[in-house]
Amino acid sequence: MDSRTAIAALAALAQGSRLATFRLLVRAGPAGMAASQIAAALGMLASSLSFHLKELSHAGLIGSRQAGRLLIYSARFDIMNGLVGFLTENCCKAGIEDCVR
Repeated sequence: MDSRTAIAALAALAQGSRLATFRLLVRAGPAGMAASQIAAALGMLASSLSFHLKELSHAGLIGSRQAGRLLIYSARFDIMNGLVGFLTENCCKAGIEDCVR
């Protein structure tokens, strides 16, 4: 992952409703959830949720697929793991004693 992609992902997650939405989708796993289920679980208006889903999607953190008349949203675990790897890739390079403080 490059810095620009990491910054976009972190910026998308730096808002409470988007972070809650992403964490919910991570818990849902690859099966994902319909927008109506997400809204109900988070107590969010559909119009607000739509905005947040768009932002997470533009950052590459979630994807969607059509299931009949529903859009099912799911976390992009490859991007999430890439972001975690990007954030930790230099961990303990100075020595293990620096990481346990």
